[in-house]
Amino acid sequence: MRSEKDPISVVCFGDSLTWGFVPGKKSRYGHDVRWTRLLQKELGPEFYVIEDGVNGRTTVFEDPVRGDKNGLEHLKTVRKTHMPIDILIIMLGTNDLQDRFQMSADAIGLAMGRILFAATQPTDDVEGRAPKVLLMAPPPLGDFTGKEYEGIYSNAHGSEQSKRLADVYRQLTETYGVAFFDTGSVVSVSNVDAVHLEAEPQKDLAKAIASEVRSLVSA
Repeated sequence: MRSEKDPISVVCFGDSLTWGFVPGKKSRYGHDVRWTRLLQKELGPEFYVIEDGVNGRTTVFEDPVRGDKNGLEHLKTVRKTHMPIDILIIMLGTNDLQDRFQMSADAIGLAMGRILFAATQPTDDVEGRAPKVLLMAPPPLGDFTGKEYEGIYSNAHGSEQSKRLADVYRQLTETYGVAFFDTGSVVSVSNVDAVHLEAEPQKDLAKAIASEVRSLVSA
């Protein structure tokens, strides 16, 4: 049973943007850089921030090339592993924009709806109550011309559809009773690879998300 002294648990569920992938380096940012760890510093000891980012994670797809990337399936275990979860932060959708999936922003929204439905239901486990949910739209993708992921993403599909994703996600909030944050209002993707985040803007993202988390707690 949870004690009144226990911190408020915050699980960050996402892909490489949550894991902390360094653009062009194929390595992970340290604890003093990535936004999830900075979020912990912003929120303080009354909160316990748990990182659950998987590189390449999709909303609902098993990746035919890389395998084991289905976020909907992962979520079942994540919820049980970290019970009880007070606040669940979800940021997915970037990998769905790869050319091999050919998903429009609207179709990704339908897939995210499945995740939100699952996230907002209690489970039949001990401490399996439904958490409050913050849905984050990932920042729009950049220009892939001449860059590492050209051929995996395209400007005509991925970049263009990514610009619509925030509006699509925002429309899901009333249906599923979740909070929403447009990450693109605070950060932009790196010019190095057009997908991931540079180090410096992660501070601003952490501050913005800390404010959203506090609002959810007080709501």
